[in-house]
Amino acid sequence: QVQLGESGGGLVQAGGSLRLSCVASGRALSRFAMGWFRRAPGKEREFVAALNWSGDSAYYTDSVKGRFTISRDNAKNTVYLQMNSLKPEDTAVYYCAADRSTVVVGDYIAWGQGTQVTVSS
Repeated sequence: QVQLGESGGGLVQAGGSLRLSCVASGRALSRFAMGWFRRAPGKEREFVAALNWSGDSAYYTDSVKGRFTISRDNAKNTVYLQMNSLKPEDTAVYYCAADRSTVVVGDYIAWGQGTQVTVSS
């Protein structure tokens, strides 16, 4: 069983940047494709980005393309979400998740507890 823990959230002004981290324990991160999701107040959870085990195939929702970058360091059992040019509509709780496969199939089997990102206008 893999356990996930996010960090790096906070309050930032519009146009600013944050880097979220997600550390895995219990199993090697390299066994899983990884994803980032978010849930804004009053909205359903939505997909943000995903990355295969080796880091060479990434996927993004349209609203973050060109602003967010997902990456990973398997040696550190950590996946990152670099968020640039943040907008107030990016305000949400951000979650990392482990896919059931080394490639992105969209079947997530483990979730972190989430980290709050608030973007002020």
